[in-house]
Amino acid sequence: MNVVLSPQPPIFPHQHETTRISPSRSMSPYNNMASRKRKADDDNDDMSVSPLSSPALPSRPIVRPSKKIRQANDDVAARPLSLPRLLETLTNDQLRTVLQTICERHPDIGHEVVTSAPRPTVACALDILVGYQEKLHDATPLGHTNSDYAYFRVKQQLGALLDAISDFTSQFLPPLEQQTNISLQFLDGVTKVIHELPDWENQSHRHHKDAAYDEISAAWALVITEASKRGGGFIVHTGGWDQRLVRHNQQSGGKMGQAINALAVEVGWQGQNPITDTPAPSGRDPNSILNQLINGAYGSPVRVGPW
Repeated sequence: MNVVLSPQPPIFPHQHETTRISPSRSMSPYNNMASRKRKADDDNDDMSVSPLSSPALPSRPIVRPSKKIRQANDDVAARPLSLPRLLETLTNDQLRTVLQTICERHPDIGHEVVTSAPRPTVACALDILVGYQEKLHDATPLGHTNSDYAYFRVKQQLGALLDAISDFTSQFLPPLEQQTNISLQFLDGVTKVIHELPDWENQSHRHHKDAAYDEISAAWALVITEASKRGGGFIVHTGGWDQRLVRHNQQSGGKMGQAINALAVEVGWQGQNPITDTPAPSGRDPNSILNQLINGAYGSPVRVGPW
């Protein structure tokens, strides 16, 4: 029996494999090179993570700074201030009180303080007196400037001012103070303070101011007398202190007569009495070298006998 078979198309090798190739995986040379590169990278990654390819690094613990724990028993405790800190807290008045107390308890320390402290200046002394003067004015009741009521209200402040005037005046007198100009500067300033003391209505209360004038007048006389021994009182005259003393005497109502008398006697070579403008009874030689220097006649020809 004859069987008729339908003709089949011939099958060529690799025909089926070519039909399975995806268009995205074309066999171009560029794709082959990219594929090989990726494969090499994968191999390198495998070698890097392989425990056999690199030695294991020793693990190091992370060191964190330890926090310093403050010991309450050691750092926080009650203790007094040191001497420098304590002195910072004291006011000037408190510091003076403490120092004065220590000096009174230990006289040797007080003597060392007196000998080591610098001498007060004229400006410093006058500033202190002005401070006492302001305290006196502040304590004076309004409307009762010169009355008995005001006197008893300010008696303490008045006494403190007068004591300070007496103490500082002694400090600026010779021989403690060798410079006449400095002594006269202080006396001029302190005399102005005395001028401003209250003039009390009650006569019995005026002895404070009168006593202050007597004391300051004696101080002026002492300085003028000592100045006359050194240069014949040249500083007193050339510095204009004689004229200032005359004005102080006028403002005091003539209560500084002792100083004016010393001026007339010791500095009378200037040719006139500072009060009456009459020749001073000094008895000094008008032809002395000092008088010639003052009058500008030194070195001029001296006339002998009638010309």
